[in-house]
Amino acid sequence: MSTVTYAVAAGVAEIRLDRPAASNAVDLPTAHALAEAVARAGADPEVGAVLVTGAGKRFCAGGDVATMVAASDRAAYLLELADALDGALQALAALDKPVVAAVQGAVAGAGIGVMLSCDVIVAEAATKIVFAYPGVGLTPDCGVSWLLPRAVGQQRALELALTGRVLSGTEAREWGMVTEVVEADAAARAREIAVGLAAGPAHAFGQARRLIRGSWSQTRAETGAEESRTIAAAVSTPYAEGALEAFVGR
Repeated sequence: MSTVTYAVAAGVAEIRLDRPAASNAVDLPTAHALAEAVARAGADPEVGAVLVTGAGKRFCAGGDVATMVAASDRAAYLLELADALDGALQALAALDKPVVAAVQGAVAGAGIGVMLSCDVIVAEAATKIVFAYPGVGLTPDCGVSWLLPRAVGQQRALELALTGRVLSGTEAREWGMVTEVVEADAAARAREIAVGLAAGPAHAFGQARRLIRGSWSQTRAETGAEESRTIAAAVSTPYAEGALEAFVGR
């Protein structure tokens, strides 16, 4: 049985972490399955948006501690696991399609990296978001130390990392970590958003996410030049041609 399920409907590829009995904690097979699902979504021209969800009561508890403890060489196993999951998340963040996430229950450790690799994040109000790594004597992985301060600022990121503070979904929204908060059924609301995105200008959405996410590693001048190249290419896409002509014809 796969630990990550994949299904396409209404132009949306849903990638679902499916280890509910383990709070969707990621072991090595799950990391590889996630990478395969991301690649599949990226390669499918019928997919206009991606939805990331977690089965059961909790979105993702991070890395699977039980498999770390059971490994004969814990350091080697953790290096392999962290690299595999980070590769999957970098691929998710690099997709040229918008990515929506629905989070509930708990988001911990590397689960924060999964969440922040998505663009639009719908969280249930009662969700608990916690850094978690120090609780088992470990350090951040999967881009969390890069993604978190960019989402909430350095000092807030350090507060989460060093004090053990737990954020609710509502607090995470106030901090800028999630996009929208609902009382229940975040997956339904996130799916609604994803379907809307998939029905829209897929090329423009995908390139906008690429430009914004890529800007962190570029200078202002490099970003401006890349924007110019991208918008020049976009004007010839079928959606833009029709939309521009319709706009002028109003």
